[in-house]
Amino acid sequence: MIKILVILLLMICSMYAKEYQPISQIQASGIAKDMVLKDDKLYIGTDHGMLQVYDLKSKKFIKHIDIPKVKDFMGDEIFARVSSVDFYDGRYLLLSDSGKGGYANLWLHENNTTKQLLSAKDKRALVKARFIDKEHILLGYLGNEASLLDVNTKKERYRVQLSESKFSDFALNEDRSRAVFSCESGILYVIDTKTGKVIRELKGQNLDNVYKVDYKNHKVSAAGQDRRGSIYDVDSGKGEYIQGSFLIYATGLSPSARLVAFAMDEQNNISIYSVSTKSKIALLKGQKSTLNTIIFKDEETLFSSSDDKTIMQWKLK
Repeated sequence: MIKILVILLLMICSMYAKEYQPISQIQASGIAKDMVLKDDKLYIGTDHGMLQVYDLKSKKFIKHIDIPKVKDFMGDEIFARVSSVDFYDGRYLLLSDSGKGGYANLWLHENNTTKQLLSAKDKRALVKARFIDKEHILLGYLGNEASLLDVNTKKERYRVQLSESKFSDFALNEDRSRAVFSCESGILYVIDTKTGKVIRELKGQNLDNVYKVDYKNHKVSAAGQDRRGSIYDVDSGKGEYIQGSFLIYATGLSPSARLVAFAMDEQNNISIYSVSTKSKIALLKGQKSTLNTIIFKDEETLFSSSDDKTIMQWKLK
């Protein structure tokens, strides 16, 4: 009886979740394919062959990094899609398509100079890249392999096959010592980023492809093709899920992991839930395309990007 009452109470709370509109919009050079937030700056990778840096304090773009065009299958020059970006201690990272055989190009920009770390000749089917520290880059391969690249030698410290399933996404914890990898099986793998050792498998909540993950304060959230938004406690391995009404393409955790965001419906709205109670406390309305990234700046401010040029800022009040 008590359980039924709790469920009913949560349903009532969800029905009266407060609705919000974006407080500002940022127009990127092209479709935003990836976005990270560091020290009041957004680093945005676009399909227009560019990494753009947007300063949240001055409310303007302060830097952009262009990479060379590539040739499509017809031999025509087109903009390279920048699918993954990062920033660490003065260094910018860009992962882009090469236009050749599904292999990627990896670029490092520092002191106004861009150099290429990997090209199509290296035959790396890479999907995502992030700095672990200034000298090392964590790579996610299409075949669900994790590897650590040494920037100076351009050699991998390790390459680990996590499973036979297709890779989807990975996310780092706050000090970049651990990462959680997702794939089409629904199983999540938490690894030590320095060694590649699998620390824990998180499973049971998603039964299909997990498009996106986030990792904050010992919690992991996962956005599932099976319409489940899952939340795991990394230390215990225990998890729960929230049922959505459509494929869930994006998720984000607040810094404290007190709040979780999921793209829960076909209207591209963002639902904000309390992690402890699983009750919906807010609904963010206004995104016009399929969401791909949700980032909390703090417990009240977040940013989102989708398959268009518009990045939106939201404020929970």
